[in-house]
Amino acid sequence: MTTDTPTPAPPYGTPDAPRVAVRGEARLEVDPEIARIGVTIGARGTDRRTALDDLTRRNAEALTLIKSYGDAVEKLETGAFSISPELTKHGRGERVRAYHGRVHLTVELADFTALGELTTRLADLDLTQVGGPWWALRPDSPAHGQARRQAVREAVQRAREYAEAIGARLAALVELADLGAENPVAYGMPPAPGALRSRGFGGAEAADATPALDLEPQRQTVHAQVNARFTMTPPDLGA
Repeated sequence: MTTDTPTPAPPYGTPDAPRVAVRGEARLEVDPEIARIGVTIGARGTDRRTALDDLTRRNAEALTLIKSYGDAVEKLETGAFSISPELTKHGRGERVRAYHGRVHLTVELADFTALGELTTRLADLDLTQVGGPWWALRPDSPAHGQARRQAVREAVQRAREYAEAIGARLAALVELADLGAENPVAYGMPPAPGALRSRGFGGAEAADATPALDLEPQRQTVHAQVNARFTMTPPDLGA
């Protein structure tokens, strides 16, 4: 019985079709495309209602300030919210001394000109902490594709050099494996390095009196790796 199904190639090289396996790498330094800051708003009151009212008011004030920057802000998200009692350290029984409230915001900007001013104005609000900025590329940034193409070109060039060293030529590509698919990098905000500034209770300064923080964007490293396997023409080992 005959069949037209082609015979699969063996998973190893042969004298007539030896194989060469190489790794291609690329590492690019590019400017960031977005910056993220984390904003934590706090409130403290002797009773739960006072803490909630103050937290609600300060949260609304921060949101209004952030939204006033319009298109400069690409994303605004509310994260964790908490209200917790603070118990007295002395005396019998559990007595509540005060209530603490917190709400966390994440702000993403692409306009780095507005970033410094917004950061300092947020940090100037009562009981508000600002962390960051964290610089990053967008997941669909062209820089990722550029690094992958460069890694593939390096793999082809390296394989070609190995083949030429033994008097052979590359014949066909057998396999191309993206190492990044096996160890994906999480996209998100790293652990906070600390607050830029935190204001306590007191009168707020005028917005025009708040200096804008001069922030220098941090260059981003884009790394790509591929494994490639090729078949070669029979080498000329006597050359």
